[in-house]
Amino acid sequence: MKRFFSVADVDSLDAIVKEALELKAYPNANESLGKHKMLGLVFLNPSLRTRLSTQKAALNLGMNVMVMNMDKDGWALETQDGVVMNGTTVEHIREAAAVMGEYCDILGLRSFPSLKDKEADYNEDLFNKFMKFCGVPVVSLESATRHPLQSLTDLITITEHKKVAKPKVVLAWAPHVKALPQAVPNSFAEWMSKAQEQGLVDFTVAHPEGYDLAEEFTTGATITNNLQEALNSADFVYVKNWSSYKEYGQVYPVSENWMMDNEKLKFTNDAKVMHCLPVRRDLELSSEILDGPNSLVIKEASNRVWAAQVVLKRMLESLNK
Repeated sequence: MKRFFSVADVDSLDAIVKEALELKAYPNANESLGKHKMLGLVFLNPSLRTRLSTQKAALNLGMNVMVMNMDKDGWALETQDGVVMNGTTVEHIREAAAVMGEYCDILGLRSFPSLKDKEADYNEDLFNKFMKFCGVPVVSLESATRHPLQSLTDLITITEHKKVAKPKVVLAWAPHVKALPQAVPNSFAEWMSKAQEQGLVDFTVAHPEGYDLAEEFTTGATITNNLQEALNSADFVYVKNWSSYKEYGQVYPVSENWMMDNEKLKFTNDAKVMHCLPVRRDLELSSEILDGPNSLVIKEASNRVWAAQVVLKRMLESLNK
């Protein structure tokens, strides 16, 4: 594995989930694999679970880890070619990424979208240039359009806790106080659509009018604007806010109550409820769910380690060939 950016970088979802669960059972079984190898984690935006889980995963594999907070400690990066750098940017991504590749065997990059320029964000210019110029395998720690480590984690968690062979999984839009990116819902929808294609789940997306995701991420999914309809017989409900894709980054007023609570859970098959965290209590998701028996958010967060570890393991194996 030379890169981990989307579900397209994985052939068999079932196989990678089984491998991740084997690592969970035996975390240090491969601790010699990463000996004398360096993982560099580059953050342009804040992180809690991604940072800590990926570091722990690397240490389980015997790797050394360096963390660079580019938003605080690094130089302002220029990503465009052919510009005279007489403004606020100090270092070009060509040199910055290349130097990081000299120091590290594998790199991880985390960056958020601007939510202002859809074309620039969805072209994934920053991630693609970083990968091109660093010259080593790259794992996405979240990009403008996707968060693949989170989505792999979610599939691992669903596999662990499912009670039927092919559970009904619902991605449900939730309220928020500000415009949020589509990266997590895009990625979750992309992975669940692939999981549905491979016979692992039945997948439904529920959101108010105006909040459609880009069609490329929801191929094969059932899509509805009726939350109650979506929740009917659901085994898992994944709660997440996102802003408009069509009117990029905009937030439409929603008069209906879309926050998941115990009353809405009654429509489900006693569904387990998931969220990537951080979550705004009693806005996105009710405290009664978060503190109750149906919540998987902590177990889900714990599984971030095994998602990262299976990806890093596959990258190390490709380096050692």
